[in-house]
Amino acid sequence: MDQERPQRPHAAAPPQQPIKYGDVFNVTGDLADQPIAPQDAAMMQAAEATVFGQTQIAGPAAAMQAAATINERAGLVGPEDATEAARERGVTVVETESQGTRVITESVAGEVVGKFYEATPVLAVTGAGRQAMVTIGEALEATGRAAGNKPVDHSDAAAIQAAECRATGSNLITPGGLAAAAQSAAAYNEGFAGNEGRVKLADILSGAAAKLPADKVATREDAEGIMTAELRNDPHRKTHSGGVAEAVGAAASVNEEGGVIGDTTV
Repeated sequence: MDQERPQRPHAAAPPQQPIKYGDVFNVTGDLADQPIAPQDAAMMQAAEATVFGQTQIAGPAAAMQAAATINERAGLVGPEDATEAARERGVTVVETESQGTRVITESVAGEVVGKFYEATPVLAVTGAGRQAMVTIGEALEATGRAAGNKPVDHSDAAAIQAAECRATGSNLITPGGLAAAAQSAAAYNEGFAGNEGRVKLADILSGAAAKLPADKVATREDAEGIMTAELRNDPHRKTHSGGVAEAVGAAASVNEEGGVIGDTTV
């Protein structure tokens, strides 16, 4: 599970001005200029615990608590303070489901401060019976099998990054995740003339679904976005046979038809 991760503040030196919502989250309007207060964080922690069972690591509640603590220690807010917008319009964590993906939206005063995406079992009736639909993570694993001996290049890294972002719903690269590993591998491989010693796609994408912090069913929109990333970063403006774009495109086609067919695509 993952989210659109906020920028967690660091307690380096007491700020001259309180840390505001606009400093941490991509919000607009009145909320952006309001300081993050301790009771705002407490409300978000309670809301997250209701839905997730606990406060999320690096989630909105944790970021709000860190900011509120800095503000309180600097004497800029009191321990019982709450932002007027949060108090009047509420702090919410709402769960919905779309195309086999559980979507959890966290908001303060109606402004979205975070989203989590988590794949849920989606079954579809096919000629072979009820089959699970294909996720982006599973499509990445298919690439690791189909083109596993291909050295990772920058077009592969771009496609893997696009796939990770679409799977998690976040534009931020997960530290130590697939996209970060692929980027490092592409840069490392530039130092080799031949294939010997290079990092291969199989090295990065083996067990990809389990390595993603969140996953979702692959859609046509996902496939098009990932293909664009792969094309833009290939010097010949081509996709690779058995590569990430091709695998996610095949997964999207299978999902549009209602489920997994055979083992040629995943």
